Amino acid sequence: MQAHVIAVAALALVFLIATVRPVNMGLLAFAAAFAIGAGLMGASPKEVLSSFPGDLFVTLVGVTFLFAVAERNGAVAWLVAGLSRLVGNRAVMMPWVVFVAGAILTGFGALGPAAVAIVAPVALRFATQHHISRLMMGLMVIHGAQAGGFSPTSVYGGITNGVIAKAGLAADPLYLFLASLSFNALLAVAVFLALGGLKLRGKVQTAEPQATLDENAEFGRERVLTLAVLAGVGIATLGFNADIGVVSMGAAAFLTVAAPRSQKGAVDKVSWSTVLLIAGVVTYVGLLQRMGTVTAAGELIAGIGAPLLGALLLCYLGGVVSAFASSTALLGIIVPLALPFLQNSDLSAMGTIAAIAISTTIVDTSPFSTNGALVVANAPEEGRDRLFRQLLGYSALITLAGPLLAWAVFILV
Repeated sequence: MQAHVIAVAALALVFLIATVRPVNMGLLAFAAAFAIGAGLMGASPKEVLSSFPGDLFVTLVGVTFLFAVAERNGAVAWLVAGLSRLVGNRAVMMPWVVFVAGAILTGFGALGPAAVAIVAPVALRFATQHHISRLMMGLMVIHGAQAGGFSPTSVYGGITNGVIAKAGLAADPLYLFLASLSFNALLAVAVFLALGGLKLRGKVQTAEPQATLDENAEFGRERVLTLAVLAGVGIATLGFNADIGVVSMGAAAFLTVAAPRSQKGAVDKVSWSTVLLIAGVVTYVGLLQRMGTVTAAGELIAGIGAPLLGALLLCYLGGVVSAFASSTALLGIIVPLALPFLQNSDLSAMGTIAAIAISTTIVDTSPFSTNGALVVANAPEEGRDRLFRQLLGYSALITLAGPLLAWAVFILV
């Protein structure tokens, strides 16, 4: 247990230093990971790097590069203009359009990051061009993706319902889905009201987005090609469950050859500092998981004699760790820890599991999670740092209050 305490304290120190000094937190996290790995685990650098989030790296670079090309040749401007016409140029509708889009995509089986990767770039560019809060648009995309995330046909729903069935408990997939849908919808309403959504009423947008490059025949051809590639990415990821990072990287590589003028300078649009920050912190948290820190904490909580308190602590464990790690992986770890005291208490099984599942996923707004990282990486460069800090502040708030609220609504009441 002493090793686990030291490792968590080292992570806290990384956050403290990066807060008071102008240094990239990811760089510090990498250094700490190598030091803790060698000192507490006797792990070699290669073993430490086995926790490097290669899938997240590929997703961030592939998606941001792909949409940088699309922005350079004006393809994104066309998409934004189309969305403007879809909502009748009424800005107040757009946050709910992206919320519903995210919910529909995940509800029918798309992974959360795939839905966010497709919707967020267009949503953030719409926000920039029409002077809407980027934070609000990003959060509406993520909460929309989470709202549909526990449908019976979704990945999250399949994992959670599978764990329930394996434990011999009576699963209720519809209850789990509606619980997540309603909880995230309420959070979306709160975000909409708090971040000025009502001020958009009656605000009509008339300005057409402008393409970055000149309107000439060559860029017109590359723009059409880019839109076709983006459509192909959507079909591959949503229709065939292809990995969004792999598909985006392949599509970006294709466009560098097929649209050489549009891709010029696109690599500079990738948020490399954000990639370093997120990869470093996630690598460190992955090391904690390899050390068994998360499992040890969960087993300690599961051994508590008071089921209500144990359920609350598991909600917080899922929320805190998921802010820095994969929600998909954690669902398979945290939910089973609740099963022993569910089988020997009067707690509602589905209510408890819903509370834990929601607590583990609502923090995907964190800029250290894949969804939050995609939102930050797709923001304009001049507003990226500010959006990162805003998402971090919101995620801290939701990590503190969200599990308690889910516990109160689905277990206590």
